[in-house]
Amino acid sequence: MPEPADTAPRIDSSFPHRWQATILGRRPLIAPARHFVYPAEVEEVERGALELMVRPPANGDFLGTFALGFADPSVPTGVWSCPHPDWLCAVAGGYAYLVNTTAPDQWEQVEYRPVLAVASLPKQRLLLFSGHQSLVAYGPNGKAWQTGRLSWEGFKILRIDDQSLIGLGWDMMTDREFEFKVDLATGEHQPA
Repeated sequence: MPEPADTAPRIDSSFPHRWQATILGRRPLIAPARHFVYPAEVEEVERGALELMVRPPANGDFLGTFALGFADPSVPTGVWSCPHPDWLCAVAGGYAYLVNTTAPDQWEQVEYRPVLAVASLPKQRLLLFSGHQSLVAYGPNGKAWQTGRLSWEGFKILRIDDQSLIGLGWDMMTDREFEFKVDLATGEHQPA
């Protein structure tokens, strides 16, 4: 029998960072003076939202409310440090948000909905996001690269070394799995 999925939000501090964040079980009854909702235009953001109390290096604490993507234990939820020490990544049910903690109105949502996995690569200074068919990487200056389609539907990361990522994808035309290799400096990929 498979082990039940761990649904607790995780905190990954692989990159050096200048902020602190606490995952809250629910929104505080008295909200702090600064409260940011990501994305601002979403309806019913409270249902299942990830609530974070963030203490940046300056400008005072703020509450971040991050809209839930999917209430599914197979997609990630948690907080990741980023290659830039002032930015954090909050993931709520597979919806990933990158926020500048020193100016919380500066933020970006990762385009995959959902993000299926997040990987911190401190040596390469990359935060990697897996979608159903491709990968996107963010570095200290924002989006570094995005691969083309690696698989028709889903793939598995087999291993990561200093320069490359090896994965296993599926080809719809041949109905077979195949290995691929992604250059971590450029995002270019080819069969392994």
